[in-house]
Amino acid sequence: MKLSARLAPALLTALVLTACAPQSSSNSASDEDVKSGTLRVWLFQEVGNQPKEKVVDTVTADFEKAHEGVKVDVEYIPVETRAQRVKAAFNDPKSAPDVMEYGNTDTAGYVRDGGLLDVTEEFGAWREAEDTDPTARQSVTVDGKVYGAPLYVGVRALYYRTDVFADLGLDVPRTMDELASTARAIRAAEPDLYGLAVGGAYTYGALPFVWADGGELATGKGGSYASAIDSPAAQKGIKAYTSLFSDDNCPAAKCAGMGGNDTVTVFAAGKAGMVIGGDFSHAAVEAGKVKGKYAVVPLPGVTPGSVAPAFAGGNNIGVLKSTTHRTLAVDLMERLASKKTQSALFDAMGFLPTFTDVRDQAATEQPFVKPFVRTLSAGTKFVPASPAWSQIDSSLVLPTMFQEVISGKKKVAAAAKDAAAKMNDAFGSAG
Repeated sequence: MKLSARLAPALLTALVLTACAPQSSSNSASDEDVKSGTLRVWLFQEVGNQPKEKVVDTVTADFEKAHEGVKVDVEYIPVETRAQRVKAAFNDPKSAPDVMEYGNTDTAGYVRDGGLLDVTEEFGAWREAEDTDPTARQSVTVDGKVYGAPLYVGVRALYYRTDVFADLGLDVPRTMDELASTARAIRAAEPDLYGLAVGGAYTYGALPFVWADGGELATGKGGSYASAIDSPAAQKGIKAYTSLFSDDNCPAAKCAGMGGNDTVTVFAAGKAGMVIGGDFSHAAVEAGKVKGKYAVVPLPGVTPGSVAPAFAGGNNIGVLKSTTHRTLAVDLMERLASKKTQSALFDAMGFLPTFTDVRDQAATEQPFVKPFVRTLSAGTKFVPASPAWSQIDSSLVLPTMFQEVISGKKKVAAAAKDAAAKMNDAFGSAG
C-alpha cells in the first residue's frame, strides 16, 4: 500500500525517532539492560507465512543497522501450541524470547503469570501511539498499565450473496429483525441454501447479538469481574441468536456444532445466502465458488442504520519481563508494531492496522476493507480484561450455553444462569 501525503510526515518523524535508541529504563525483572548481543523474537506462523517473513526481515534488518553489534533471531511458532511454549518460557527465562507476538485475549493471563513487561511509560512517549484506536489500546491494557503494542485488529461483518438477493428481489437487511426475516425468506425460496449460516460453537459471531441488545459479558474492572450473561438484555440477545437455528434458516442438526470457520466455508462453497465473517475471511471467500457474487456490509444492529458491536480480535507485540535487553527490546517492539510495518503487513497479509489513519488509508485503496472499518468506527467490544477469560474460553462456557438452548435441553434463562455461575467461578479463582 502506497502511503498518502498526509501519513508521510508522521512516518518520517517515527523513523527519525526510532533511529535513536529510546531512553534506558530499569524496570525489567532481570535488572539488566544489555545494549549488545542477540534478541530472540517469537512470532506466529501464518498460513502462507512468506509475505509476513519478508516484512519482518525488512524491519529486523533496519533494526540491526541502527544498533551495531546487535542481531535479531526470529522464530515463527504455531498458534495452536503457543500456550505450552509461552508457559515454558515464563517458567524458564533462559529459554524465553525478548519480544513476542500474542493474541489480544491472552494479555490479562500473561500479565497475571508475570510474563509481560510493563511498558506504560514507553508507550505513552511513543508518538505513533496517539493514533491507536481505543479498543486496540484496551487490548494491551490491564489495570491501567500497558503491556505491549497492538499489531493488528480483526472484526466481523455481514457477507451476503448479491446474486441471490437480486434473484429474489431482497433488500440488504438494516436491522437484526430484518436479518432474521431475510434469512428465512432465502431458505423458503431456496431450500438448498441456509439463509444465514450460523454456528453453535461460533462465540464471536454470536456476541454481537448479545451486545446489540445492550447485554454484556461481565461487569467490573481492575481485575474484579462478575458475569452479566444472564441479565435480561443479554438473554434477549441469546434468544435472538439461537432462534436462527431452525429448519427455516440453519437446522440445528447441521449448524449447532459449527464454528466460525465452518460457517465461512459453507458460504464460500455457495451453500448459504449470508454469513458473519471477518476481514480475515476475505481470502477464503474469494477462493470459493461465490467469487464475484457477494458483497459485505456492517452487521446491522437493532435499529435501522445502527451497527451491531463486533468483537475486536487481533494480535499484539510485547516484551517479556525476563528480557536482559529492555531498551533494545522495546525499540524492536515499536518498530514491529509501527505504522510503516502495519501498512506493509496489510499489503502482505490483509491484517487490519490498529492505527486509525493507516486503516483509513487502507480502506481508500482497498474497497473490501470499508465495511470492516465502518464496523470499527461504530464501536467494538472486547472480552473482560481478566486472566479468567482464557479459562472461560477454553472451557467452552458460552458455546455450551448456546448449544443447550439450541438443542432444547435448557431454556434461555436456565442456560444463561448456569453459564454465569461458571464464569463467576472462573473470575473468583483468578483472584
